[in-house]
Amino acid sequence: MSEKEKTRYSDNELQEFKDLIMKKLEVARQELSSMQDYLSNANANGTEDTVGSYKTLEDGSATHSKENISQLAARQRKFIENLEAALVRIENKTYGVCKVTGKLIQKERLMAVPHTTMSIEAKLNQYK
Repeated sequence: MSEKEKTRYSDNELQEFKDLIMKKLEVARQELSSMQDYLSNANANGTEDTVGSYKTLEDGSATHSKENISQLAARQRKFIENLEAALVRIENKTYGVCKVTGKLIQKERLMAVPHTTMSIEAKLNQYK
């Protein structure tokens, strides 16, 4: 049966996707943990003994850095949520089916973006 005729991925293929997602989840959670550690310890080095004008510059830089890390952490949390949702779809055996077209998403796309819910066709049409 060709991929065009299939309505879902086989249990073996779903396990392959699950393994990939679990690896990505582990890395993503470690990265999020590192970001959260940084945010909770951002002032650990302190600038108490620094000359006033330098302290102001360092504080501004630290604030900017903290805001960037905070934004990255929010994105990382969303990525983790999307990966976890993909695991639910694997368990339901609906993983890899485009939510727009109902067709099977190409395996290559799922390997590159395992949390996707849309085929390339549907994604491109989204921006027209």
